[in-house]
Amino acid sequence: MLGGLGNIAGMLKQAKEMKGRMEQIQAEIAARRHTSEAGGGAVTVTVDGRGALVDIKIKPEAAADVELLEDLIKASVGAATKKAQDDMRAEMSTLTGGLDLPGLSELLGNT
Repeated sequence: MLGGLGNIAGMLKQAKEMKGRMEQIQAEIAARRHTSEAGGGAVTVTVDGRGALVDIKIKPEAAADVELLEDLIKASVGAATKKAQDDMRAEMSTLTGGLDLPGLSELLGNT
């Protein structure tokens, strides 16, 4: 009977270690930067590892056409955010050994 308790204690220890590793990876991911550009470099954006916009550069000539500029910003932000999401998935895949664990992204603050 006590053998079963030892297994539970071992599982709890592993869960605690995995939680610590997940927190470390979460901090590393958040600190990363992903940059994308659109319009041949007319708009360049940078997002952090969670996909939050941290920087945007717009060449002056891109401001002449507001509708085009809006499209370039959306495209660039979308591409940089996708890079951040792909990076997060890759990191989580290495942590979980390739297992797709439902809810892991939400746990890490990503949706």
